[in-house]
Amino acid sequence: MKSHIRYALVVTSDRVKKGIKKDKIRPLLEGWLEENNGVLVYYRVVGNKLNEIVDTVKTAVTYADIVLVTGGTGPGPRDKSIEAVELVAEKKLEGLGEEHRFRSRESVGLRASISRVSGYTLGESLIVVTPGSPNAVKVMLEILSEIAHHIVDALRGASHWDKHHKDHSKHMKT
Repeated sequence: MKSHIRYALVVTSDRVKKGIKKDKIRPLLEGWLEENNGVLVYYRVVGNKLNEIVDTVKTAVTYADIVLVTGGTGPGPRDKSIEAVELVAEKKLEGLGEEHRFRSRESVGLRASISRVSGYTLGESLIVVTPGSPNAVKVMLEILSEIAHHIVDALRGASHWDKHHKDHSKHMKT
């Protein structure tokens, strides 16, 4: 059985922070975690302020293997999540954004192309920044369900080449 992956959720929303709007992402994530052998170890709601997002993400990675940051991925002036995470990230994993946009296009059309959703690394943690809509988060959770254990192992230094090479060598003719 695979070990639990520790998740952090950082909801970036002025309206949720002020109590004007209810956070729909935490219940969604908690339900998904129950089905996917994960545990929520850190949760914060922050406003659309660069420094607040930076500080919260830096704290979240000390607790979690995967940090899910929701909101702030559009092109608007208040969308700051990508800029904040890029200030602290070590590597950008562009494929996560590409896959998210590809999967989202069916439901939202070309609007998916203006989302700046992306993945990053910081230390041994994956940081994923996704739009704040429940449907966008569901798409990212589908992606994570397929790759979470692999990426967490890789960030911890495990070599997947040996396993991959051995699996494929069984099918190769000598």
